[in-house]
Amino acid sequence: MRLALFDLDNTLLGGDSDHAWGDYLCARGILDPVAYKQRNDAFYQDYLAGRLDLQAYLAFSLEILAATEPAQLQQWHADFMRECIEPIILPKALALLEQHRVAGDKLVIITATNRFVTGPIAARLGVDTLLATECEMDGERYTGRSTDVPCFRDGKVTRLTRWLEETGLNLEGSYFYSDSMNDLPLLECVEHPVAVDPDPVLHGEAMRRGWKVISLRD
Repeated sequence: MRLALFDLDNTLLGGDSDHAWGDYLCARGILDPVAYKQRNDAFYQDYLAGRLDLQAYLAFSLEILAATEPAQLQQWHADFMRECIEPIILPKALALLEQHRVAGDKLVIITATNRFVTGPIAARLGVDTLLATECEMDGERYTGRSTDVPCFRDGKVTRLTRWLEETGLNLEGSYFYSDSMNDLPLLECVEHPVAVDPDPVLHGEAMRRGWKVISLRD
């Protein structure tokens, strides 16, 4: 079975779900709309520039999960999906997913954003397999810490390699779609790397290496 791997933020979505979650919490006064938003925006700029301190960001962004009852988190997330995610689901991304689905490919979303944020998004997109940064649990509650190898940069390769070993699948004929220079390690592993509305660094690398470049934006 051929694999079709997809980054999520700014690839299948016309925005960044992790950053949008922080903005959602600030807009509703759940988190400080000045101090938190400033730090959230700064972390996002670091990500775009390829200099994100992931552990510092995870400590910052997962704190709200530990401080909140699970039922409240689920209610917030349902509102977040309706108000923030549905408007940035790209019709061309849905069509691309369907193209690979019809071809009989195994669809996988592989994202640095944590599973709490991305699990319902993957389900909405009809993708059963999600490799994401994991949130540690203590019973039914989040601890505010991450666990396992973060699904970021080389960590995506590590997590995918382990999943391939567990499933017996391989990268023969595989595709990976991404917008970000942070995904260069995984793009180099697949047979068909595709740059999707790429950032300047990835666009330059795609041009140099002869990788396909596409847009899923209107």
